[in-house]
Amino acid sequence: MTEAGAGAAPVARPPLRRDRDFRRYWLAREVSITGTLVTAVALPVLVYRLSGSPSLTALITVVEGLPYLLLGLFSGALSDRLDRRRVMVVADVVAALAIVSVPLAHWFGTLTAPHALAAGFLSQAAFVFFDGAAFGALPAIVGRDRIGEANAAIWGVGSFLDLGVPMATGVLLAFVDPAVLLGVDALSFVASAVCVFGIRTQLSQSRSGLPRLRPRVLVTEVGEGLRFLWGHAGVRSQTIIGFLLSLSGAGFMSLSVPFADRLLGVGTSGLRFGLLFAVWGVGGMLVAAITPWLLRRLTPNRLTLLWLPVAGVTGVVVTTTSSWAVAVVGMVVWGVSYQGVILNSMTYRQQVTPEPLLGRVNTAGRMLSFGVGWTFGALGASALAGLVGLRVALVSVVAVGLLAAVFGWLSPLRRMDGRPGSVVPVGAGRGGGS
Repeated sequence: MTEAGAGAAPVARPPLRRDRDFRRYWLAREVSITGTLVTAVALPVLVYRLSGSPSLTALITVVEGLPYLLLGLFSGALSDRLDRRRVMVVADVVAALAIVSVPLAHWFGTLTAPHALAAGFLSQAAFVFFDGAAFGALPAIVGRDRIGEANAAIWGVGSFLDLGVPMATGVLLAFVDPAVLLGVDALSFVASAVCVFGIRTQLSQSRSGLPRLRPRVLVTEVGEGLRFLWGHAGVRSQTIIGFLLSLSGAGFMSLSVPFADRLLGVGTSGLRFGLLFAVWGVGGMLVAAITPWLLRRLTPNRLTLLWLPVAGVTGVVVTTTSSWAVAVVGMVVWGVSYQGVILNSMTYRQQVTPEPLLGRVNTAGRMLSFGVGWTFGALGASALAGLVGLRVALVSVVAVGLLAAVFGWLSPLRRMDGRPGSVVPVGAGRGGGS
C-alpha cells in the first residue's frame, strides 16, 4: 500500500535542488549541524580543561543520549499531534538559550563544569523534540519516493561540514577559549529557527478527531508507536542494530579526547587533533555520494548488512593503534561504514512507517537505540576507563560493533526486501512484512 492510496495520480514535484521548501529545510539542518559540530569538539575540551577528569568528560557523551532516554517516547507522540513547524522553531529557540548561557557565564567568570554539562543536556533535550518533528516533516516536503535522495543530500553537506568544522575548531581552540566558541552553536539554532519558520508546505496532516490530550491518551499513543516498531521485523532489527552501534560509538566518543591526548599524543588542540575529528566527515561525504547510486541497486536493508562488518572491524583497528596516521585512515573507513548503516536505517524507517506514526516511531527508535545505547555506552566506557585503563576500555566498548554485525546477518533483514516507497498501514506491522 502506498501513502497516496490506490489509483492516486502522482504529484509533480520540482527537483530537490529547486524545491524551495526543501532548500529551507536543508539549510536549517546544515547551519544547525555547523554549530553542533563546534560544540561537539569544544564542549568536551571545555569540561576536560575545567575538571581534568576523563570520567567527567565522558559525561558529555552521556548527556547527548540521556534526553532521548528520558523524553524520546513522549516527544514523538507530541510531535505527531502538534504542528511540526511550531515544534521545530520552539525547540531551536530553547536550545539557543541553553547554549548561549555557557559563553555568558564564562564572560562573568562563573562558569563551571556542571554548568557546561547542564547546558549540553538542555540543548539536546530540545533537539529531541526538534528531531521527532523533523523526521515527520521531511516526507511531507519531498514525498516518500525521494526520502533516500533527500537524506543523502542532507548527509552529504553535513559530512563536508564534519570534515572542515572540527578541524577548524581544533585549530581555533589553540587561540580561543572553548566556552566562547559555543556561541557559534547558539547562533546556528537561531538561524535554523528562521529557516524552518519560512517553510510553506503543510508539515502535518489534519489531526482533527483526535481525543483530547491527557496523560492516559498520551501513554496510549506512545504505545501505538512502540507496538509498530516492535511488531515490524525490519524496523525492530534496525533498532537493535542501532542500539549496539550506539553502544560502540558512544564508548569511543566519550573517551575520544583523552584517546587523542594520552594514546595518540596529539594533545587537545591543534591541526592533528582537529583532523582526527574531521576525517569522520570524509567518510560521511563518501557514503552520502554513493548512497543514491547504491539505493538504485540495493535495498536499505541489504546496504546495512554490507556496511556492518566493515564498521565493526575498523572500529577495533582505530582503538588498538597508537599511530595517529593509522587512526586517521581507520576513521575514514569507519566513518563510511558506520554512517552508511545509520543513513540506510533512517531511510528505511521513513519509508515504511505510516504518516500518523512517524514522530512516535522515530523517537521510540532513537530512544531505544541512541538514548539507551548511547547513554549506557558512554557510562560503561567511563566506568571501564577507571577500572581497567583507557585502552582496554576503548577496545571493549568499540568491539560491540562486531556483535552488531553478527546480529544483523542472523536477523530477519537478510530475508526482507524493504522496497522503497512501501508503507505499512497502521496496525499491520506485526509479523514484519514491509
